[in-house]
Amino acid sequence: MKEVVLQNRPTGAPRLDDFRLVDWQKPALSEGEILVEVHSFSLDPYMRGRMDDAKSYAAPVPLGARMEAGGVGRVIDSACEQFSIGDFVFGMTGWATHAILNAKMVRKLTLPREHLTRALGVLGMPGFTGWFGLTQHGKPKAGETLVVAAATGPVGSMVGQLAKQHGLNVIGIAGSHEKCEMAVNEFGFDHCLNHRNFETPKEIRTEIARLAPLGIDIYFENVAGHILEAVLPLMNVHGRIPVCGMISWYNAGRLGADANSSSLTAPHIWRNILVNRLSVNGFIISDHWDQFGRFLQDLEPMIDAGKLKYKEDITHGIESAPAIFIGMLDGQNQGKTIIQIDV
Repeated sequence: MKEVVLQNRPTGAPRLDDFRLVDWQKPALSEGEILVEVHSFSLDPYMRGRMDDAKSYAAPVPLGARMEAGGVGRVIDSACEQFSIGDFVFGMTGWATHAILNAKMVRKLTLPREHLTRALGVLGMPGFTGWFGLTQHGKPKAGETLVVAAATGPVGSMVGQLAKQHGLNVIGIAGSHEKCEMAVNEFGFDHCLNHRNFETPKEIRTEIARLAPLGIDIYFENVAGHILEAVLPLMNVHGRIPVCGMISWYNAGRLGADANSSSLTAPHIWRNILVNRLSVNGFIISDHWDQFGRFLQDLEPMIDAGKLKYKEDITHGIESAPAIFIGMLDGQNQGKTIIQIDV
């Protein structure tokens, strides 16, 4: 049994020596707990924030403690009536091969083993984030224009596909030519821009304006940085901006990380919000688990029927997690980033 713990709090981008792979000795099960053999766990950008000792909507990971993550796996020991040995479940397993979980914080899965990883992406927190943010805060209407960055990730690809089903013009932004081809050819976006082809936010804005001559009605914010600076002046009156993340500001030195280097100052932002009467809604998806059943009911049949597509980027072996996580923060992933344990 092994786990990856936080060795150091990073300054800027995480390094391999900020993590440590250690043996884990499980304690005895208490009443209401289960022991799970982890099949796969998720890597997500929000985990970078958990590495900092800073006030946020959730407590940071303590030094020497297991890195947190949602995972799927098989129950191999149980001290509760709700779960039996052999059940497949989802819970916050962390970066580990095994985890002891409180049964009240675990969801039993009915997915077949070959589709367990769907619970980490398209039918998990990222897919739920995209669905909730778009439908509840984006409020899409046919004929409108939506822009979403990280377009081929699990959130962005969900947002773009659902927007197309609502009859919107969808512009994606991604970090490579290959990702842009995926956004258009696999996920059905109308357009996709490779932000690495542009040196300034103004250049990105000019190209978006060409593709969206009537302006932007919804900007699904998950990246911030230069993308936000490019998009904000193009927002239409009564536009909507659901805000679920700001990947480019998670690491010092990344795109838009130094707010002082950007012309997008607080007065610029506030003026755009006021003049265009924008609705800007920050949301944390863990506040809305009461809607998760509805999300599954709406989307699971569409995924089974192939009407919603998804991409998973799976790497085998717990020892690979730190390097893959660092690469993901730099945009090296292709779809939902998952570590699969070889058990």
